[in-house]
Amino acid sequence: MAENAESNVIGAWTGSGARVLVITSSPRLEGNSHNLAESLAAGAKSAGHDAVLVDLSTHVTHLLRDCRTCRREDGQCAIEDGHKAIFDLYLTAEVVVYATPIWWYGISAQLKAFIDRIFCFISDSYPDVALARKLLPGKRAALLLTAEESNFAARLGIVEQVSELCRYLDHQFVGIVTGIGNRRGEVTMDPADPMSAAFALGRDILKTHNTDYKLNSERSKVVWQEGEDKLPSHWR
Repeated sequence: MAENAESNVIGAWTGSGARVLVITSSPRLEGNSHNLAESLAAGAKSAGHDAVLVDLSTHVTHLLRDCRTCRREDGQCAIEDGHKAIFDLYLTAEVVVYATPIWWYGISAQLKAFIDRIFCFISDSYPDVALARKLLPGKRAALLLTAEESNFAARLGIVEQVSELCRYLDHQFVGIVTGIGNRRGEVTMDPADPMSAAFALGRDILKTHNTDYKLNSERSKVVWQEGEDKLPSHWR
């Protein structure tokens, strides 16, 4: 797959459909996690959603610094790259999808840097902190993973990290798709067909069945109601 000519452009919402932000974080823009991200975005668009795919490696080029010494006098972040533009999309999205290869049994450095730098905008020293804290909660989230090895345990640390991130931000973690492959595009050869699973997750991202019961939760004890327009989560 050739590199998209628009990879250097940070997208914008079109104004129609639910807003789905797909964040791909591998520097291989034609790599396997990017393939899954494109498939999920296509699925979201097929359902009429407004899907925007952004490549962190193109736009986020710096790590988190000490905000006490780094901020400009007006309180804005002094790091001049594309993080703020992507974070603005993140704030206004209804769904956020993280796509990452498994690197050393964790998320990519690019994705970690993006998440770390969210701190800049929820810190009391940020002038628009109240708006950021208001818009951050209440989203749906999903995870796309690719790895060379099929060892199930290899992904558990990432799943736990994203689960805790979602808990902290009050996001519903509604699905995971994992593709196995190493060479560029090899994920399309995975017999489990993660490309189709990613497409389906994107298509159904707003109606995917999601439950997280607590001891005192009211529930019917029946998982699938007849005629209910919900689908099981894509966990594999």
